[in-house]
Amino acid sequence: MISTRGRYALRVMIDLAEHQNGSFIPMKDVAERQGFSLKYIEKIMPVLSKHKMVEGQHGKGGGYRLTSDPREYRVLDILKITEGNLAPVACLEKNAKPCSRIGECRTIGMWRKFHELTLDLFANITIADLMQKEELPDNYVI
Repeated sequence: MISTRGRYALRVMIDLAEHQNGSFIPMKDVAERQGFSLKYIEKIMPVLSKHKMVEGQHGKGGGYRLTSDPREYRVLDILKITEGNLAPVACLEKNAKPCSRIGECRTIGMWRKFHELTLDLFANITIADLMQKEELPDNYVI
């Protein structure tokens, strides 16, 4: 499932989107608004910066800001960056060794479908969608 790292990354990205005004936003402000540790955010932000999701500036007036419009950030991309792998079982992970039981596995189809549904869901939700206070459309099963 999705770890704290992935969930917090999404919350940070939403917060940055909601408070964007062209300037850099101090992470201490984000941590305070979101109610989690500044140290934890400081471990997430370099990864997002490396993948050009955010840009940062050190020193006075420093912080982070989004590099694109919130509509350009897909949840799937953020989770892949922070989680690495979203496969529900080891045999579906990228570059996984072939499973010796694949010929007789009765659950692999279920896991593949679950994985496809998850990827499809996350690919179709953006940070802009998550900024809305409304529920997700009815066609999303949660």
